[in-house]
Amino acid sequence: MDGTRATIDSAQMLAQVQAWSALNTGTANLAGLGEQAAMLAEAFGALPGTVELVDPAPVTAIAADGSAYEKPHGQHLVVRVRPQANRRILLTGHMDTVFPADHPFQRQTWLDGETLNGPGVADMKGGIAVMLHALLAFEGTAHASALGYDVLINSDEETGSLASAALIAELAAGKLAALTYEPAALPDGTLAHDRGGTGNYSITVTGKSAHAGRNPHEGRNAIVAAADLILRLKALETGEITINPARLEGGAANNVVPDTAVLRFNVRPRTTAAAEAFDDHLNALLRSIAAAHDIAAHRHGGVTRPPKPVDARAQALFDLVRQCGAELGQTIRWQASGGVCDGNNIAACGVPVVDTMGVRGGAIHSPDEYLIVPSLAERAALSARVIERLAQGALQ
Repeated sequence: MDGTRATIDSAQMLAQVQAWSALNTGTANLAGLGEQAAMLAEAFGALPGTVELVDPAPVTAIAADGSAYEKPHGQHLVVRVRPQANRRILLTGHMDTVFPADHPFQRQTWLDGETLNGPGVADMKGGIAVMLHALLAFEGTAHASALGYDVLINSDEETGSLASAALIAELAAGKLAALTYEPAALPDGTLAHDRGGTGNYSITVTGKSAHAGRNPHEGRNAIVAAADLILRLKALETGEITINPARLEGGAANNVVPDTAVLRFNVRPRTTAAAEAFDDHLNALLRSIAAAHDIAAHRHGGVTRPPKPVDARAQALFDLVRQCGAELGQTIRWQASGGVCDGNNIAACGVPVVDTMGVRGGAIHSPDEYLIVPSLAERAALSARVIERLAQGALQ
């Protein structure tokens, strides 16, 4: 494996990251995502498998006026290598970033000789390079024929993977293990361990308009009902779930009783039981609000990334990563995380996953995002060693 490590081309990895980062791939930038998908299809074509671009699943969203509309997304990249192998794993990443096409953060800057600042360099175009070059290194080993794998690089992870969730579940089914290439939780390479879950909701409140002076009693104020809902939602918080009312839309002129409001909020359950209990409480709360204010309330959304506990099988994968790191002179640690990613979705399918196998860096989702460049080859070597061990029979 030491010889394989020497075959990792760090210069090529950096060149790819810089080329990919130069292309804006905000989740809503379909043109940029299309260009990125084509570039990735060419790069991953170096692997001995099939490369396919898969259309996104339909996603419905709620507009400010309460109407539903279909939200467009980019295509997802899927690579399949040795699909008939008895032992198969899944590797995932995402091509989208949080920076839209009109965001001012579009350029790369060298902060020092080893640190590159730029959009998506850590989250996660650097991670995609780590994945690709780990697989290229693995394919040069004597054990490559013993392991098959699927690669998924989706276009909508940053907005919850609603257009790829079914594809993630399909590809995860029956897999021995999964590796996801989000950046390390800390700049020293610490991995994210167990994670909470997340869900996004939109509640459309429909009341009745009326003149605020002549006949306000005939109106049903949607804003007032939504405000009541906000306070009652916050009262549902426990140590097992946080609730963040984030945006309230609606209303018109000051002399009109508003007949429509849309409340958007996020929940962060720590356990599956807490997520399920909240869902039941929300349904009862909406019925109570509707009765108290004589309005109609319609819910949209839900928990899209379930909590990710670490069971014995998942811990065995973490232990394998730590062991492989030690063999390479890398100290691997882990800690719990309040963030979420596609690893949550994979774990919900019963597949052990380590979801921060990407680069070392930091300040993601901000214009200060940076990549520690030597970590490209470092983390590719780590993944290649882990994948080879899986091919040799680890995690029976």
